[in-house]
Amino acid sequence: MIRSKSLIYAAVLFLLVGCGSTSIFSESSSTSGDVPITFNNPVWEPVLADPSIIRGDDGTFYAFGTQDNALWGDYYGTKYIPILSSVNLVDWEFAGSVFRQVDMPTWGTLGAGLWAPDIVKIGTNYVLYYSLSTWGDSNPGIGVATATHPLGPWTDHGKLFDSNSIGVINSIDPAVIVEETTNRVYMVWGSFVGIYGVELTSDGLDLFDGVNASESKVLIAGIDNGRWDIMNYEGAYIIKIADYYYLFLSTGTCCDGHNSSYRVVVARSTSILGPYVDASGANMANTSGKGTLVVTGNYDFVGVGHNSVIEDDAGDFWLVYHGFDLDEEARYGTTNRRSLLIDKLLWTETEWPYVLDYGASRESALPHIN
Repeated sequence: MIRSKSLIYAAVLFLLVGCGSTSIFSESSSTSGDVPITFNNPVWEPVLADPSIIRGDDGTFYAFGTQDNALWGDYYGTKYIPILSSVNLVDWEFAGSVFRQVDMPTWGTLGAGLWAPDIVKIGTNYVLYYSLSTWGDSNPGIGVATATHPLGPWTDHGKLFDSNSIGVINSIDPAVIVEETTNRVYMVWGSFVGIYGVELTSDGLDLFDGVNASESKVLIAGIDNGRWDIMNYEGAYIIKIADYYYLFLSTGTCCDGHNSSYRVVVARSTSILGPYVDASGANMANTSGKGTLVVTGNYDFVGVGHNSVIEDDAGDFWLVYHGFDLDEEARYGTTNRRSLLIDKLLWTETEWPYVLDYGASRESALPHIN
């Protein structure tokens, strides 16, 4: 049964997130006299894989995920990029889909599905980037759609590029960021064959260098040795916090059920296209197996990764990602039932983000939303 986790009201002050750790970028989201409120992960089930999140102009949070083929008694049926909505990051409800079966993009490989979307706002438009791929696809690609509201209606602008045209094997998992001072638009993408970056046009709907982008693209993480490599990275996501661009990456096996080794690592740079280094000083380009750990599997959740990041009203940042709930094995077995998780990012003294105890929480303090 689909359900959003109920809030659990607690009376003990020490239940607030922190446990001695504080954000170096903001004060605690609690104020004197606040009643602590906690929630349980997952915040949405049965599934929202590869979540990308945005806060709309209406103040509501919207999360977009990989196509859900409704394998777990999901009465909404197959959803072609499902959309969830929430006013507090914890209580979510199904709000619609970007596409319908009748208007599915058809420019990709026969039978391709809609995977790993990314949602940003550029000007007055919400711009959604999607992967169109099959398992083992020899020529997957990335498309783009626009709307004036996160719930649509969406206008599909078709293919931005595919693997053959951009010269990157396994071209999926897009993530787009708008540079805050120049408004220049950049995309990073890739899946286990190197993470690349490229500039887009100011509206985000085309490659800035057109057909020359295959030459001007920049390898920012991993090794492009022409083959899939599990020690490489995928699910890239960039956010600017204080003086740095933080590059979050997922690595390990994503889709092996409860045997998945997926985890999130991070590197940072003062430039969108890098160079990105981890806490040890290692350059992420032309190497693999690097990155500073953010979250990995534990006794509650495994296969944790493919994240986005959102800020709450207190200035705290939240990791939004998916994982396998080990408590569900008796009901569903070791399936690819990737549910939606959130956890507060904490910060080291040297400004590196991590999740408390480096594992997905079962219970945590509620985000501060006005």
